[in-house]
Amino acid sequence: MVCMDEQPVQLIKETKQPRPAAAGKPERYDYEYERNGTANIFLCTEPLRGVRFVSVRAHKTAKDWATEIPQLLDTQYPEADRIRLVCDNLNTHGISSLYEAFPPE
Repeated sequence: MVCMDEQPVQLIKETKQPRPAAAGKPERYDYEYERNGTANIFLCTEPLRGVRFVSVRAHKTAKDWATEIPQLLDTQYPEADRIRLVCDNLNTHGISSLYEAFPPE
C-alpha cells in the first residue's frame, strides 16, 4: 500500500543576514523575507515499510499528478505485481488525469 498526497509551498528567501551567535545566545534570524515563487511537493509513503519518496514540481495540475504515477511504478516498484494507491478525493487524483496525460493503451 502506497499513500500519495501533495502540498503547495511558498518559496522564501532571507532579506537580511542572520546575526551571529554570541556567548549564551543562538544565531538570530529576522522575520522579514522575500517571496520567491511557489512549488508543489508530491509525497508518497509506504507506511508498513516506513519508506517515503518526495518529488518537487513547479505546478499542481492533473498532468503533474498523472506523471508522478509512472515515475512511482517504474522507478520505485518496477517488480511489483500490484500496488494499492491511496489518494484523497482531489479532482486531479483520478483516472481521467491519466487519460489526459497518456494514450489510453
